[in-house]
Amino acid sequence: MARVNRLALALLGLVVFLALWEAAPRLGLVNPALVPGPSSLPKAFVKELISGNWGEAVVGSLGHYAVGLVVGIGLGAIFGILTGMYRTIEALTAGVIRVLRPVPGLAWVPFAIIWFGVSPAAAVFIIAVGVFWIVFFAAFGAVRSVDRDLIELAAAFGYRSGWARLVKVVLPAATPGILVGVRTALGQAWMSVVAAEIFGVAGLGQRMMQASSLLASDIVVVYMLTMAALYGLVDIAFLGLSGWLTRWKA
Repeated sequence: MARVNRLALALLGLVVFLALWEAAPRLGLVNPALVPGPSSLPKAFVKELISGNWGEAVVGSLGHYAVGLVVGIGLGAIFGILTGMYRTIEALTAGVIRVLRPVPGLAWVPFAIIWFGVSPAAAVFIIAVGVFWIVFFAAFGAVRSVDRDLIELAAAFGYRSGWARLVKVVLPAATPGILVGVRTALGQAWMSVVAAEIFGVAGLGQRMMQASSLLASDIVVVYMLTMAALYGLVDIAFLGLSGWLTRWKA
């Protein structure tokens, strides 16, 4: 019953939000050309769909998003786990991390263009950088929070090598914490997609910039909602995957 009530309240809040959004331009509170109402969006979406722009932009961005995620999550998890397991590696990389971590993803855009040109590889690089640090610190924290008693117990049963401890103890125990970081990275990656594509790489971000230069705010909103919908689908799929990976906790 409580779940039904929460769902009803969520739907009510959405309806109220859409109603206020629609009323604002209709009542002249905002300029409709700058803030289009929800009723104008289906027409803009159909226009983009028929022209083929929407499909091309979605395919392009999903490609950048997926590859950037894989690279960022993979490298972040590997380095985070290694740094969390070995104090020597942590000490060795501490200075580098302090220097690079505060640098925002947008600051890497000039280097992405210099190194890769205006290409999908540049977009993947920007996305991977944004994802890397989130997963790195999540993995590092998750590994460090593993109960030392578990590791000692595993050693007593013969799992003394670093690889054996990693596979049998550290990874299973740290997986929930790492997955929390990965889920955060899923959202951050979509933010990075726009930053990665505004300099000319084909995708949702580029199409939004083109539409904004023409003051086609309804098309901009269509692509904003497209990203929100894609993220929602990815998040739902990831929750299912997370449940399967941590089914041992049930």
